[in-house]
Amino acid sequence: MNKTPSELKIGVVGIPGKWSTEVLADEIEARTGFRCVIDIEKVVADLSKPEVLYKDQCLCELDGIIIKKISQTYSPKVLDRLEILRFVECCGVQIYSDPAEIIRLVDRMSCTVSLAKAKIPMPETLITEDLEAAFQAVHKFGKVVLKPLFSTKARGMEVLSSKTPEKQLKKQLLDYFNVHGFFYVQKKLDLPGHDMGLIFLGGEYKGAYARVCNGNSWNTTIHSGGKYAQVEPSDEIIAMAHKAQAQFNLSYTTVDIAETETGPVCFEVSAFGGFKGAQDGLGLNMAAQYADYVIDKLLNNPT
Repeated sequence: MNKTPSELKIGVVGIPGKWSTEVLADEIEARTGFRCVIDIEKVVADLSKPEVLYKDQCLCELDGIIIKKISQTYSPKVLDRLEILRFVECCGVQIYSDPAEIIRLVDRMSCTVSLAKAKIPMPETLITEDLEAAFQAVHKFGKVVLKPLFSTKARGMEVLSSKTPEKQLKKQLLDYFNVHGFFYVQKKLDLPGHDMGLIFLGGEYKGAYARVCNGNSWNTTIHSGGKYAQVEPSDEIIAMAHKAQAQFNLSYTTVDIAETETGPVCFEVSAFGGFKGAQDGLGLNMAAQYADYVIDKLLNNPT
């Protein structure tokens, strides 16, 4: 017999107490009467039973799980947490988005390679473990952004310039390598003081917001003082973002795009996608729309 919304048990993997996690749990609870915010760091998986417990709740007994956030910061540890959720998926639990697809995005290298294979325009990028090659890339590009393979909200990124004296520049590169173990060198572009987040739910475009730089930082992230605003991207940009997110089978995501003198470029497809930009920039409650989307999938497209 088919279930009704009030019979569904849907968990939210996220950061307990954080706005985006709690607002999504609120929307799920309002529709189902069930609330379960899962701190993945405290999950215990017994693969022999099989059983995956969070406190007294067996995750394998849920109808569905929405992955809102897997960690405050990205690191290779995130991949292991997603593997636990892949195991829960094997128990028959529907998970949004698919953990295997998120794994492809959490690592910046994997995301970049997938976008490059699809010929999505991106800033010029060099990826290497070779110090001399990274040094030459800085001189080729003039000004670059070094990006960790695992990071969010521009954390750990550094801007380097070819005008820096050779000895000092090589030391900066070596110090960076000793921390991060890889060079992801991307040409720093002259941007118009903002970039855009284009929102997709189930592959359908829902709208876009801008992140506007506060004038005191090289990046536009809210973490660095940027502000959200409404924006109307061109059909060309929407088509680019649609193609970019289509490389990954995600339930909900945002695609970061910026306009340059030579045309729009894509920076990344988000592994999770936020709600704050949609709410503050557009007045859209994407947490509510996401909750409705997942419930519809569970009720009408059971596997």
